Parts: sequence; structure tokens; C-alpha cells
Amino acid sequence: MAAQSSRAGGRAPSYTAAVPFVVLVVCVGNVCRSPMAERVLRLRLDQLTRGAEAFSLSSAGVRALAGHPMDASSAAELERIGGDPAGFVSAQLTASMVESAGLVLTATVDLRSRVLAESPRALRRTFTLREFAALVADAEPASDPVELVAAAAQRRGRGSVAEYDLPDPIGRPAPVHREVADLVEESSSTIARALAASVGSPAP
Repeated sequence: MAAQSSRAGGRAPSYTAAVPFVVLVVCVGNVCRSPMAERVLRLRLDQLTRGAEAFSLSSAGVRALAGHPMDASSAAELERIGGDPAGFVSAQLTASMVESAGLVLTATVDLRSRVLAESPRALRRTFTLREFAALVADAEPASDPVELVAAAAQRRGRGSVAEYDLPDPIGRPAPVHREVADLVEESSSTIARALAASVGSPAP
């Protein structure tokens, strides 16, 4: 994370219908996993009536290739899923990004730990992508996104999740990019349905 980071993630931002709920996705270089998840979440939320109005999606990397577009193989997989990589520019993660996010989703457990080392008070709103998807998949509907995240944090201590991490496809062959894209699509679609339901949008 950038050197300007403080060691406090801050209290979870409150939610009002007039202010979009901020979701931040984090990986290493911010050219493969996190931009794909960001764009798939946006795609699915846009398909759920109020997604475009109620949520703000962004992504960043702990060692970002700042200013770069998406990795070409990951961009191709995103397009296969139905997403659009156009206009994406990678960004370096900063403490202020974590502080302003109502939900932080990381690619791996190690990255979750790295985020929390700089922003420890963000613990109850920081999960891996696959972890959060598993926690909200069969959850009771929440009244708003903040309640959804808080309920997931409570459930986290009651059992284990089968798989936490997304493999890093950078520099790997095409089948690995396809595998990661399918995992991202599955988890992001589950999360989008839960988020949309928390602001009163109908599930598909």
C-alpha cells in the first residue's frame, strides 16, 4: 500500500440511499483479478435495476502497474463473460481507498492480511472475494449493504470457507485465465445479487 497509509481503517462508512455504497476490489498489480471482478460486479449490478445508482465500484493493487490497462488475456476473458475492459487504468492502493469503502474484497487471504496490516480497523468489512460470496450466498436478505457486510462478518467466525483465494493468472497460459475468469464471474455474480437485494432490487 502507498506510504501515505495510516494504521487505521476507520469505522465502516454509513449507508444512505442518496450516497452510493463503495465496493473496493484489491489484487497485486490491478491488471487481472481485481479489475475483472470490478467490471463483472458492475455488469451484474447494472442488470439488477438499481445497481448503477446504489453502488460505486473500484479496484486497486498493492503493487499496481499504475496507469496500465487490463492484461490482454484477462480483458479477453472479461469480454467473453460479457464485461467491458474499455477505459480501465490500474491504480495503486491507498489507505484512503480502504477508509472510504463499505466493503473491501481481496483476491487472496495474503492480500487481505496486507490490507489489514495498514488498516486494521477495516477487519469487519474486508474479505476475500470468494469468502464473501460464500458468506452471502444463502444469507437472509439484509436491509442495506452495511447490514449485509456486518452479518457476513458475524458469520465468518462460525465456520470455514472451502476456498478463499483466486489464483494469479498473470503470465500463465490461457486455460488459467479461463479458470480464474470463471471463478470471478461465479463469486461476483453471487455478491451482486446479495448487494442488489440489500437495496431493494429484485433478484433475477
